[in-house]
Amino acid sequence: MKDKKSDYKVQIAVIIISILFVFLVFYNLPKFLEQGTSQSAYTQVNNSNQTFEVVNISKHNTTIIVPAVDNEGNGIPVSLSVEAIPGEGRTLVNINQILFWVDTQQSIRTARDVAQTITNMNLSKIDLIYSIETEANVIEGPSAGAALTIATISVLENKTLNKSVMITGTINPDGTIGPVGGILAKANAAKEVGATLFLVPEGQGIQTNYEPIETCKKLKSFTYCKIEYVPEKVPTSTASGVEVEEVGSIEDALKYFFQ
Repeated sequence: MKDKKSDYKVQIAVIIISILFVFLVFYNLPKFLEQGTSQSAYTQVNNSNQTFEVVNISKHNTTIIVPAVDNEGNGIPVSLSVEAIPGEGRTLVNINQILFWVDTQQSIRTARDVAQTITNMNLSKIDLIYSIETEANVIEGPSAGAALTIATISVLENKTLNKSVMITGTINPDGTIGPVGGILAKANAAKEVGATLFLVPEGQGIQTNYEPIETCKKLKSFTYCKIEYVPEKVPTSTASGVEVEEVGSIEDALKYFFQ
């Protein structure tokens, strides 16, 4: 009888210990996950062979004008501003009377990462604030990616941008610049706001215009006419009146922007 009571007490003790163990595991799980997240964030900054230098930065800001295309296909100037302040490595967006689309937000993140690689700066103690101002109601598309990257590098290194140079193009994670649409409309907008040099992605310095050619044939009492559109290659610089250069990467573009 005593043996059964002893076994019963042992079983009760085992159950209590098991409950305490489970309680302690769940109680400490959030702390464990938090530590794991912090470690992952640190690893993300240093997940390549490149070692980024931790720097302290004072408040810097810069503005770059980027030609864009509105909803009606017209070229318009867009003002992009980037501000760097001491912080916690955050990427912040200041929305002023426009709607940021998801692909624009992705361009900002990519621009930040590429700028970090080129400047060799660890941005874990720097907050970057991005602002876009324009008279248009909506700005969409990633075509401002290259300009965002240039502006980010400018503010991190506290360098002055050459205001007579403007650029269009997407930004890829490896720092290359990708193609965009509306090149001629953007080139015209760049000229209107005083640009003397417009940088475009590789292969987009030549525009293809389609010239309508009408041919008519008379068939008895009827005249039959046909319009055929013939492609014509025209340099963007000739069509817009502003000098155009093709660039394949951010490194190629930087030499035109920094005085």
